Amino acid sequence: MATKLDYYAVLEVSRDANGDELKKAYRRLAMQYHPDRNPGDESAESRFKEINEAYDVLKDEQKRAAYDRFGHAAFEGGGPGGGGGFDFGGGLGDIFEQMFGDMMGGRRGGRRSGGDIQVQVTISFVEAFTGVKKPITVPTRVTCESCDGTGSADRDQGAVSCPTCHGAGKVRAQQGFFLVERACPTCHGTGKMVRNPCTVCHGAGTVEKDRTLEIAIPAGVEDGTRIRLSGEGEAGGKGATPGDLYVHVAVEPHPIFQRDGANIYCRVPLRMAQAALGTEIEVPVVDGSRAKVKIPAGTQTGENFRLRGKGFSVLRSSARGDMYIQVSVETPRHLTRRQRELLEEFEGEAGDHDRANPENAGFFSKVRDFFEGKL
Repeated sequence: MATKLDYYAVLEVSRDANGDELKKAYRRLAMQYHPDRNPGDESAESRFKEINEAYDVLKDEQKRAAYDRFGHAAFEGGGPGGGGGFDFGGGLGDIFEQMFGDMMGGRRGGRRSGGDIQVQVTISFVEAFTGVKKPITVPTRVTCESCDGTGSADRDQGAVSCPTCHGAGKVRAQQGFFLVERACPTCHGTGKMVRNPCTVCHGAGTVEKDRTLEIAIPAGVEDGTRIRLSGEGEAGGKGATPGDLYVHVAVEPHPIFQRDGANIYCRVPLRMAQAALGTEIEVPVVDGSRAKVKIPAGTQTGENFRLRGKGFSVLRSSARGDMYIQVSVETPRHLTRRQRELLEEFEGEAGDHDRANPENAGFFSKVRDFFEGKL
């Protein structure tokens, strides 16, 4: 059997290196000699195995103490680098953690953050314009007051490291060429064990409870906006960080106003005579005020009149949208006899109808050309 190298020499650290120095050296060397980075290089693969074996011993306080006292003899008869059984930490998992960190959902050590909560809040169109504070009741899990979230009836002792995974929260089993990782069956992935569970939360560290919060919804919020409140989700059990609260905002439609981005639109029907002769109208503004708008003679359906700065606030900006008055000319119905006589007199009045009604004249001119084959 070949002579094993000193584990400290394998990791290129001194014998008094602390845990952070060991981990830093391991990650650097494991990334350097990883088989994926050195395809077909048997020496790199052998070096990679040595690095994993050395780190697996030195990162564990008990194993390190045994190695410092007895050397490699402490692990004869099936050491940490053997081909079977469970591998408690180290190896590829640490490399993936360095590469992806918390993106893969949780940190090494098994402490998982509490669950996120999704709620919906419905506000009025005017509240979306002004901004509003809304109280909401959230059914959630909160920190158990009896054990201060430790899950243990003995507050001073709290949770201890899981004896199976040594706090990693996960175990790995060798299956042929593959190394399969799964949550630790003893601690269910938390990395901690409670010897004397709290009688209120039964060791979970959290209890179910309705919680009332006041949500500040900013002015200018749109329908479908999602607001994230960091740390306001479910409490994390046994000292883990709480999750987040996501508030989905629904804005009720308004009977007068419509919205497009930061702009507000108000459709105003005008009588035929008002549009033809011109007039001045008073319109409501969403902030509760009133505005007067001059309608020039000859205004047509679809024309817009802008009120600057009367729209919504733009989130995270000092800008404001505008308000647009959209004109719709209404044709009169249910005429009296006198009204009909006046309109017939108006229609029969000699004059330049093409000039007075250019769109009408232009359309029927094209119709004539169509029937004559000119179009």
